Amino acid sequence: MTMDDNEADAAPMLSPVVATSRIASLDVMRGLAVLGILAVNVVSFALPFMVYEDASLSPFAVTGANAVARWTMDVFFHQKFITLFSMLFGASIFLVGGERGDPARGRLLRRRLFWLAIIALIHGLAFWYGDVLLLYAWSGLFVMLMRSMRAGTLIGVGLGVTLALGAMQALATWLMVAGPPAFTEAMSQGGPQYTAAMVADAIAAYRSGWVGAMGQNLQSWMFLQGASLTMFVFSTVALMMLGMGLFKSGFFSGRAPTWVYGALIAVGGAVLALLGVLEWTEAMAAPNTDPTRGLAGAVASFPIFVTLAYVSLIVLATTRGLTKRGLAWITAALRPVGQMAFTNYLTQTLIMTTIFYMPWGPRLFGQVDYVQMWGLVLGVWALQLVWSPLWLSRFSMGPLEWVWRCLTYGRRVPIQKPG
Repeated sequence: MTMDDNEADAAPMLSPVVATSRIASLDVMRGLAVLGILAVNVVSFALPFMVYEDASLSPFAVTGANAVARWTMDVFFHQKFITLFSMLFGASIFLVGGERGDPARGRLLRRRLFWLAIIALIHGLAFWYGDVLLLYAWSGLFVMLMRSMRAGTLIGVGLGVTLALGAMQALATWLMVAGPPAFTEAMSQGGPQYTAAMVADAIAAYRSGWVGAMGQNLQSWMFLQGASLTMFVFSTVALMMLGMGLFKSGFFSGRAPTWVYGALIAVGGAVLALLGVLEWTEAMAAPNTDPTRGLAGAVASFPIFVTLAYVSLIVLATTRGLTKRGLAWITAALRPVGQMAFTNYLTQTLIMTTIFYMPWGPRLFGQVDYVQMWGLVLGVWALQLVWSPLWLSRFSMGPLEWVWRCLTYGRRVPIQKPG
């Protein structure tokens, strides 16, 4: 996630960075990403980590309207927006740090990543285990070493690794269902063995009070962050490299030929349509069956194609005059949300944890089904679409962007807009 780094600061005490105008397409992408990721994260706010891993363990029957709600999450949102978050964070590493030959900006970037890690630890340990910021701070330490690589190399390596990891996941997913019986049995018993009783116990602990909720949160945080820092870092670094390369090449700002964006939209749309059909087939099937023989999971292993289609639509809308053809209100609404992406991401956690398990809220953990989750998501979207432009009408950045920037620079920076 690029947070507030679309615009470089004038900071003579640190580097000769010159203030530049914001890139509209990046702001819109950032806004879409921060809203879109909530549609996936809501499940891990509302239900135990085990259910996020295996929807069949849900305390609610995933049928009827619930099946449609879950299908919408899985097809249009799952993995698509965390992929976009990671790509944009890669672009922000170059926006802040510049080329490796600039030591002052390099020090600025290192301090920025350090404070991001501190904020991430507070976010993950005190509020919600699903924090992604610690993974980004860790991955950023590697990607910052690559910021002087050519755009073509960054794109080639980043996209190549992303597709290779997707192919490995797709093959493993398919073999879990269609492989030799001995292999599928060994694979099915190789991971954690979750049960409905374990889910019920976790829900009871979350609803028992702050101590029980934080105990569960800590267990999930240790498991997820351990996996993130040792395994997910490879896919995240690759996506950040891809995002940095696309930014340096001018792809995000509309400098690629129109046919390239059109081709990516066509490919991503085809993958999305195929995934929708396959996921719907599975959603309508009897419990504990897999009518697609693992094909749905295999196709879902390549969210990068859908994400690039989303990105291409945004770039065309903001750079090819499409905003004059009915899309202006969409891009105008998303831009302020994107300018405050860091604040909006963290306030989503505050709102959702208050609703589901914090002691000052109604503690609805395990009581809200997938349809009701969508109601909460739409409510938060509406709130952030309204409050972001209102805040930015008086201030130059979001409140948590300001805190992060002050910590990075080691001094108080202006936030009030002149006049």
